[in-house]
Amino acid sequence: MKDHNSDEIKSKVQQQFGANAKKYVESKSHSSGEDLKMLLEWSEPKKSWTVLDIATGGGHVTKLFAPHVNQVIATDITREMLKEAKRFVDLSASNVNYIVADAESLPFLDNTFDLVTCRIAAHHFPNAKEFIKEAHRVLKQGGRLLLVDNIAPVNPLLDNFINTLEQLRDNSHVRCYSQNEWQSWVDETGFVLVKSKVRKKQLEYQSWVERTTSSDEEISKVAQYIQNAEKQVKDYFDFQLTPNAIHSFKLDEWIALMEKK
Repeated sequence: MKDHNSDEIKSKVQQQFGANAKKYVESKSHSSGEDLKMLLEWSEPKKSWTVLDIATGGGHVTKLFAPHVNQVIATDITREMLKEAKRFVDLSASNVNYIVADAESLPFLDNTFDLVTCRIAAHHFPNAKEFIKEAHRVLKQGGRLLLVDNIAPVNPLLDNFINTLEQLRDNSHVRCYSQNEWQSWVDETGFVLVKSKVRKKQLEYQSWVERTTSSDEEISKVAQYIQNAEKQVKDYFDFQLTPNAIHSFKLDEWIALMEKK
């Protein structure tokens, strides 16, 4: 079932990431982070593996895994983003291929990959359940999916706030899905959740808001929305505010390892 206008959303994603590709390669929240280290530790990659990195963005996960496996296929729906990732990853790896591909309709055969990864990208997918089904399909029996993404809290007020905030700042944002939504798709598809963790991820506000906005007016709208938020909301997301500036805040991030039985 398609809840969103998929083609329109995917076109927005391509425009947004095409215009800001270099910023994503250089972004601190994408290029570093506790979760990157966890991905290697949790998956224990083997030299014989073929890995698929979905929506590679700046190529940070591809670069991380390339030295530890036989081959990485890096995919992204945005050609310009993939070019930037290639420029970044090719400095240190020669076992990577780059393919323009839609996460919800992968151009690969069944039972192909040992590991599929997708990090900080699925909130741009209009039909994330289709992505989970596709990841399951292309994995070998016993293969694993490593998923990292921002999630929405259970509380509807907080859920609405964070998704509205993200849409104000980035018109290609679809939804930070809740952990319950992810869990239902994981169960329905036939994955078994091996390990998962929710962590608070601190983001430096200025670089976050400037990465995807295209005018001072948009930046001002985002700031106004935050300043006007209820105390409960400001406290939950730990906004560090002064009357004239927003310094940082925290998002909920879900890291999950699941296996195809």
